Amino acid sequence: MEESNMYIIASVRRDKKEKRRYHLYMAGEEEPFLSVHEDIMIKFRLLKEVELDGDTVRHIKDEDQRYRAYVLSVAYLGVKPRTAKQIGQYLAKKELDETHIEYAIQRLETEKLVDDEEYARQFAESRLRSGQKGRLMIRQELQQRGVSKQLASETLSALDRSSELEAAKTLAHKKARSLTGENAKRRTKLMSFLLRRGFPGDIVREAMRSVDLSSDDRWEEEDDGVLLDN
Repeated sequence: MEESNMYIIASVRRDKKEKRRYHLYMAGEEEPFLSVHEDIMIKFRLLKEVELDGDTVRHIKDEDQRYRAYVLSVAYLGVKPRTAKQIGQYLAKKELDETHIEYAIQRLETEKLVDDEEYARQFAESRLRSGQKGRLMIRQELQQRGVSKQLASETLSALDRSSELEAAKTLAHKKARSLTGENAKRRTKLMSFLLRRGFPGDIVREAMRSVDLSSDDRWEEEDDGVLLDN
C-alpha cells in the first residue's frame, strides 16, 4: 500500500488467530494500514472515522511493537523466571527491533518482573538443595543463563557452606556404592566425580573423609538407592 499523508479509519476487524489484535482499514483498501494490540487501540482511541496523519501512524506502530515485546516477555515469564539476557534472546528470535527489546526489559526490571539478583539467589539455592551440584558448576550455569560474572560470584559467596558440604557428603556416599576396584582407585574416582560436579577442593576433601572405602568389596546398593554413572 502506498504511503499516504492522511489515514481515515473506515473499518476495524479483529484478527482471526490473535483475538486481541485488530486491523484498521481505509475505505476501498483490502490491506490494513495499521495492525495493533487491543490495548494500543484503546490507548489511542482508534475508532471508525478517526483521522490520523503519517507521523501519528508511525508513532502508533512503534508503540505497538514496544508493547508487543512487553506482552511476549510477560507470557514467556509465565512459564518460569528468566534473566534479562534470556528475555533478550527470546525476543530477538521474534525479530523485534533492539530498541523495543531494550524497552521491554527495562520495563520488566522496573516492575520487578525481571530481577537477575533474585533469580541468581533462587537458582543457586535450588541447585544446592537438589544436592547434585557444587558452587563451581552452579556459577557456570548462572553465567550461561546471562547472570554477570560478578553477580554470580556474589551470589555463591553468600551460600551456606555447611549445606554444600552436606550435599557433597550425601552425593559421595551414593556414588561410593557403585565403585569397584582397589581403594586408591576408588578414592581417585570418587574425588574426580565430586570435582566434576563443581564442589570446591576443600569441600571435596571433607566429604571424602566421611566415606569409608576400606572394604575391597563393592558396596551393596540399598533397596531404594540409585547408582550414579562413573
